[in-house]
Amino acid sequence: MPFPKISEARDLSDEQLVQEIVATKKQLFDLRLQQATKQLEKPAKFKHARHRLAQLLTVEGERQRAANQDSE
Repeated sequence: MPFPKISEARDLSDEQLVQEIVATKKQLFDLRLQQATKQLEKPAKFKHARHRLAQLLTVEGERQRAANQDSE
């Protein structure tokens, strides 16, 4: 299962980006719950979800920094 590309995250609108961040955080919570109850079948999903969340937060930070530079 290949990692998602950061270019996919950069193509999202601001609203879609926020929705993806929330959805990924919820997915990580659900995965942690499954792991705690010994129901997690594919532990690699953790790595992929964390990687995706990092990508989304990176893009969000880039956009915020760009907006701050424009307002100066």
